[in-house]
Amino acid sequence: MNKSFPAILITGIWVNASEFFRNELLFKSYWNNHYQSLGLTFPSQPINGALWGVWGFVFAGMIFMLSRRFSLMNTVIIGWVMGFVLMWIVLWNLSVLPTGLLVYAVPLSLLEVAVGAYLCKKFAPL
Repeated sequence: MNKSFPAILITGIWVNASEFFRNELLFKSYWNNHYQSLGLTFPSQPINGALWGVWGFVFAGMIFMLSRRFSLMNTVIIGWVMGFVLMWIVLWNLSVLPTGLLVYAVPLSLLEVAVGAYLCKKFAPL
């Protein structure tokens, strides 16, 4: 517990900062326009942001747990598939995934998970 809390906290801050940068600063208008083209309003109430914050810290905890059992590369691959690929499949299935965004989202999300896995290994070495 002594090693895990700081690593998860730092990784959670990184994940949430990365998500905020990508989705609020870089692609907010893209998301809004996409939802508008579907006749929907992009969900951006404070509760939505809070739930994404919870998602970020839960995801950081999962990356931490993976980092205890797997190499850095395997942690990144498993974490990325669990956190992002599965989410994109769900969003696509719900017909709200802007597939054109994936050209940016794939490398940025891989970077997010790679840095998160590195932080877990650095701040809580085995």
